[in-house]
Amino acid sequence: MARGWRYRIASVFGTAALTALAVVVVNHPLIQHAFALVPYFGRPAPHVLANGELVFVVATTLVVMVLATWPLFKPRPRRVLDTILLTQKRVVLAMVGLAALGYFNYSYRLPRPTLMLATALLLLWLPGWMVAIRRQPSDQSRAVIVGDDPRAMAAILRATDLPIIGYVSPPSSYDIGGEEVSAPEVADGGVLADGDRLDELPNLGGLSRLEAVVRRHNVDTALLAFAETDRAEFFGALDTCYEHGVAVKVHREYADSVLTEDVGGGDLITVDLEPWDWQDYVVKRVFDVVFAASTLLVLSPVMLCIAVVIKAEDGGSIFYSQERTAEFGETFTVYKFRSMVPEAESGSGPQLSEEDRGGVDPRVTRMGRLLRPTHLDEIPQLWSILLGDMSVVGPRPERPELDEDIETGLTRWRRRWFVKPGLTGLAQINGATGHEPEEKLRYDVEYIRKQSFWYDLKIVVRQVWMVLLDLPDGFRT
Repeated sequence: MARGWRYRIASVFGTAALTALAVVVVNHPLIQHAFALVPYFGRPAPHVLANGELVFVVATTLVVMVLATWPLFKPRPRRVLDTILLTQKRVVLAMVGLAALGYFNYSYRLPRPTLMLATALLLLWLPGWMVAIRRQPSDQSRAVIVGDDPRAMAAILRATDLPIIGYVSPPSSYDIGGEEVSAPEVADGGVLADGDRLDELPNLGGLSRLEAVVRRHNVDTALLAFAETDRAEFFGALDTCYEHGVAVKVHREYADSVLTEDVGGGDLITVDLEPWDWQDYVVKRVFDVVFAASTLLVLSPVMLCIAVVIKAEDGGSIFYSQERTAEFGETFTVYKFRSMVPEAESGSGPQLSEEDRGGVDPRVTRMGRLLRPTHLDEIPQLWSILLGDMSVVGPRPERPELDEDIETGLTRWRRRWFVKPGLTGLAQINGATGHEPEEKLRYDVEYIRKQSFWYDLKIVVRQVWMVLLDLPDGFRT
């Protein structure tokens, strides 16, 4: 049973080694000629690759196979049949991709006998390897309470009948709603606790030691009890649990800002939020940087023209800046091309949202009437994406004061803060705005649950198409 980085290394190098070995083995002349004798499948004639061709074919096959089997490299507790089926599905996907490469005039073409034979071998070898190194689901529950709110921790302890081996919490005091609450006292020992008093449990360490606790005690369930569930500490604990295949639950009374499964009864409910693996973060960040940099480069002449016209129209500032809420409730400064008269920025007159594009506002400049419908005023936000404050796709960031106002009537609003805000998102392409917080939150939560690189790509394509459709209206304005 491998965990964490050991599993990653074993799965990646095992996949690479078995893939290379499969291609080399089936390229042997004896195997190629034997396969040629098989009716229908053995035709066309055997194709034995020369050394130079073989190296290139092995390298390309490795790249495609590693990309296709990427989800298998994340350490998760899986049962034997699930591991076999998932691995075989990914092998077939990789081989379909390899076969497709040959139809696009690529300089590489895997011979048909080699492709078929390598597929057959990998359908046997790779699932066996993944089964051998997988982490097996535990049949005996071992739970730990993780958090910084003693009252929530005590409520969880009273609500669960799971065998609790201890709690993970920094030994300090906490300020909750303006009231300082003393942290649980540290207790020695490691016996299971059956009582409902928090001080009967052993303290297994601080939050920074959660990963070590999970590994040392073979924990399979974590009961989270944080005073602020929209902060990095909560998400970090959740990420650690997800990394090691640990189920996560929270108390129903303390779950307003947590994505949970809306099913079942009882006081403890399962957290329905899957943090992105570091592999997914890398892919998303690379996409963000490439998209933002390339778009800024392509649109640089357009940006220059817009800046000149804005400055020439009234002599005011070129950019409009505003504080917005970022991931985990932090703030950052967002920039747009100014689309209103300078006086509007000083706060005089009725305040209309910079996001409100409906109707005819006398404060909007002539250039602004072009920028708003065409979304060209959003271009400077690409710089925020390069800096890492935003992503291309994610919940649109709101002003902090607007977030506070919405939260008074919609306590679940903070659920949007689990991911980095975006230039566009699922709510935007469906026309939901801050004026409809319930609908906007529904779309944002749906995105958080479904997010993936390909899901992001679909949203970007749809948003670009919508912008292109809006261009004629903008120029007519």
